[in-house]
Amino acid sequence: MDRMEEENGKLEENQPSPAGSICGFTSLHHLLKASLQPHLYQEVSRMLLGLNCGRPLENIALPESAKALSLKHAFDLQAYCFGADKEQLRESRIVRVGLIQNSIAIPTTAPFSEQRRSIFEKLKPIIDAAGASGVNILCLQEAWTMPFAFCTREKRWCEFAEPVDGESTKFLQDFAQKYDMVIVSPILERDVKHGETIWNTAVIIGNNGNIIGKHRKNHIPRVGDFNESTYYMEGNTGHPVFETAYGKIAINICYGRHHPLNWLAFGLNGAEIVFNPSATVGELSEPMWPIEARNAAIANSYFVASINRVGTEIFPNAFTSGDGKPQHADFGHFYGSSHISAPDACCTQSLSRYQDGLLISDMDLNLCRQLKDKWGFRMTARYEMYAELLERYSRPDFEPQVVSDPLLNKKPS
Repeated sequence: MDRMEEENGKLEENQPSPAGSICGFTSLHHLLKASLQPHLYQEVSRMLLGLNCGRPLENIALPESAKALSLKHAFDLQAYCFGADKEQLRESRIVRVGLIQNSIAIPTTAPFSEQRRSIFEKLKPIIDAAGASGVNILCLQEAWTMPFAFCTREKRWCEFAEPVDGESTKFLQDFAQKYDMVIVSPILERDVKHGETIWNTAVIIGNNGNIIGKHRKNHIPRVGDFNESTYYMEGNTGHPVFETAYGKIAINICYGRHHPLNWLAFGLNGAEIVFNPSATVGELSEPMWPIEARNAAIANSYFVASINRVGTEIFPNAFTSGDGKPQHADFGHFYGSSHISAPDACCTQSLSRYQDGLLISDMDLNLCRQLKDKWGFRMTARYEMYAELLERYSRPDFEPQVVSDPLLNKKPS
């Protein structure tokens, strides 16, 4: 938390409210905590965040070095612990996960090399704080190396695209080796072996600094200013799950969170943690943001880690998106609010709506199977029935299964 802020997440009275705050508060939860009596806040928090094994989530004590980095570099730092019931035949499988949200570092008018380098420098202390805190798996936000310029439809932003083993991967490989940490790095990929094709891609870097693999974004939005299909199309990597030293992970990039079958496919392939690196703005999606990830965690009995960038990015040239709105030079406010959801329906508080942040969470992966046993969603699903419907639906001669009331169009006698 920024030094200017009080413990309740509100700016001091003599400080102006920054863009993206909620009535001067960093998040909805800080606003509620400051506005409600303690017993009322406790009950509201139970309803909004749920309970983990019947208890509110506990905070994790972090090392002083991580806290010092947070204060020095003014990024929000929060840490929570998801538990699971103790089992007799399995040891606990506790993994520490970290999520980084950040704004760009310098204006979009600066030379591209300087923009990228400044983001690298900005993230160094946040990654160091994650490493000092013992994070096992770290995930960055969508297209973290650049402004989210896909609203502009200007092709010059393609210069930020790089191969899977490019500059950003090399930058992160050093941290992965230094901290024995798996890192998920969502980038704009240039596939040099296939005609310089561009993709929206997440690179998975192993804790030994090796490249485990990549996943390309399955669903591309065509809504509002999200003009992404000007730059890249739907991915071709399916729904891979990556078995790492710390668990089986998958990456559902941004717009894929709106597609329940996309979440399902990662679960069918055995994911225990699904990361959702995103770039989304308040006017368009904020009411959906805390619902979709939490629902996916419940329905698929895995953890979901949701990351969103922060800030308002102003571009040199105004643009329109064919939606009747006047031309403008920004996408809107990226509202951060990164959080983690568990299969037992509980979730962490969110990071700040306007401040860079690092969210850390311990999670016992045994909880995934415990919730599968409890609710039996996999056992009671009717996959053969769904498969038959989807097979028919994909054919040009599909006819919906609609049973009409025979009296609907019958005239009264």
